Amino acid sequence: MATTSNTGTNPEAVQRVLDDAVSSGVTPGIVTEIAKGDSRWFASAGKADISTGRERKPEELFRIGSAAKAFTAATTLKLVGEGALSLDDTVEKWLPGLLDHSHYDGGKITLRQLLNQTSGIFNFSMDPEFYARGQGEAWYERRFKVFTPEELVRIALRHPPYNAPGEAFRYSNTQYYLAAMMVEKATGESYGDVLDRLILRPLDLTGTSLPTTQTVIPGPHPVHYSRLESPDPAAPLHDATESNETTAWSAGGMISMTGDLLTFFSALLSGRILKPAQMEEMFTTVSTDGSGWLPNTRYGLGVWVEQKLESGVHVWGNGGADYGTFTLVMGSRDGTHMVAGHVNTDWSPQAYAAFLAILDIEFGSPAVAARLLRRPRR
Repeated sequence: MATTSNTGTNPEAVQRVLDDAVSSGVTPGIVTEIAKGDSRWFASAGKADISTGRERKPEELFRIGSAAKAFTAATTLKLVGEGALSLDDTVEKWLPGLLDHSHYDGGKITLRQLLNQTSGIFNFSMDPEFYARGQGEAWYERRFKVFTPEELVRIALRHPPYNAPGEAFRYSNTQYYLAAMMVEKATGESYGDVLDRLILRPLDLTGTSLPTTQTVIPGPHPVHYSRLESPDPAAPLHDATESNETTAWSAGGMISMTGDLLTFFSALLSGRILKPAQMEEMFTTVSTDGSGWLPNTRYGLGVWVEQKLESGVHVWGNGGADYGTFTLVMGSRDGTHMVAGHVNTDWSPQAYAAFLAILDIEFGSPAVAARLLRRPRR
């Protein structure tokens, strides 16, 4: 299904990517929304609910996973621009004693290192005990359990650092928890309230929220289908739509929609949220090589750059996954041409490749479009 407005896209090729993703079994449903200048174009394939046959729609809400890190970074950098925080502030300054009696020196880890993920702090999600009790089938049984940020940070502190502060990139949700906790100390408000005051309300992002312990998605949404980390592509699908997001919070616990994501990322990349000094910091990247993260990328402050589209164009944004949901939002560095996509199932290399193909179509690789259009339909 396509809702058309002229964005200069190759809509037939984009639709072929979506149709192929569904027919090949990558996902029950997939959507993309594209913004170029003042025009937008939405397209979808597959189902929001396979039991009822309900189709995917533009107004649907979904969990956005680690794309939430861009919102956390934007909120933090906004406060930096206002003088409430500095990127050189240490964890010890705002959270004194939190890292005492651990493997870490809070006086040497800065807010900048948290946001560009070079602090070396262990990812609490990878703690063996937490992982065994909180991932896959175990997660499904315990998906309504509530954790505090302090509890999860302390799980991370049991482990030695990945590297010395500032030495190397290593993806860790703990870093974005600490950044949000520093925001709370600096403002005296909850992180969710600061996010709402500085980002969501000024941009009128009415479909975007940080629900924390609220377990339902507050509006029309696709079923979030998960195989609960089973490597078997034939494993049964579970309805993972309802859960509390305290184990994701500022690192990945938000709900949004394609339209809101386009609005936010366009505003962020174009400089309508941050001052020039903070924009420069946001776009200052570190290599992700050797970290086991996405290849051909560099990471800034809450945004990353994909460097290997077939077209040769570099695109900026963020993405994220949670059980039953995968989101990617990428586009031009100036925010004038953006692509948002979502599948209502778990992250997979095939889903990521589908969105990269759409980005290649959008950003000037006629060869990709031609190959897609020559391919026989399944």
